[in-house]
Amino acid sequence: MANKYIATPSQTKEILKKYRFSFKKSLGQNFLVDVNTLENIVKNAGVSKESAAIEIGPGIGALTEQLAIHADKVVAFEIDGRLIPILKDTLASYENVKLIHQDILKADVAEVVKENFDSNQEVHIVANLPYYITTPILMKLIRDRLPVTSITVMIQKEVADRMAAKPNTKSYGSLTIAIQYYTNAEVVMNVPKTVFMPQPNVDSSILKLVLRDEPPVHVDNEDFFFRIVQASFAQRRKTLRNNLTSHFGDQYDKEKISEILERAGIDGGRRGESLDMEEFAVLANAFWQAEKN
Repeated sequence: MANKYIATPSQTKEILKKYRFSFKKSLGQNFLVDVNTLENIVKNAGVSKESAAIEIGPGIGALTEQLAIHADKVVAFEIDGRLIPILKDTLASYENVKLIHQDILKADVAEVVKENFDSNQEVHIVANLPYYITTPILMKLIRDRLPVTSITVMIQKEVADRMAAKPNTKSYGSLTIAIQYYTNAEVVMNVPKTVFMPQPNVDSSILKLVLRDEPPVHVDNEDFFFRIVQASFAQRRKTLRNNLTSHFGDQYDKEKISEILERAGIDGGRRGESLDMEEFAVLANAFWQAEKN
């Protein structure tokens, strides 16, 4: 099958027909049917014969196949039990692929890395993620501090733009800060709807996240930092002072909040979207000190 790739409309239709497979809307199944797109994803992910790859949601194996061709070893997590026999068939000629029938949100990925790959090997996570569950999956992978180099995912364009956004833009928000605190985020390519079966209703992008060794800012308390960030974006049209007053209303009055903002050297009349991560760190640390005193 190596010379007759899975990722063509005719091959995909043939495989689906053979197994009488029907798409499950609840699992957000949209299969890629364009080899060029897949090769570009693998290339952008930095996958090579020296490195290993983890895939999430292999579907019928279109991306898995390209990863198997370009990587040393591939481990793929598939939640849909109906796809396991199909994958065993479509990927039969690739001995460097291991399938795990499990929900990625419940998986111990660090343990899988340890068991399956060499300790000095670069590991890249690559996936065409179901759009309805993109953020929980990415936040789990990032917060688990996995021993991986990068995460390259096909996701909804609008979400990719939010994750890679810069301050003072419409896309910039608390999700941006959460992602960029742990990673360097970059949209590496956009993907038309036409390369999917069935075609989704939204445009897609490939987002590459390179994990940071250390966060770019120092915060006294991470959970509290993210709480301040979320509070600052609670209502985008409101000023920082008003959003923070709404959030801390039971604890501090407006004067106290103005005083903390002043101590942080941040104008309370600004909006959350105008602050960069460094300023959010200063603001969170100022509030954290006030909490402790």
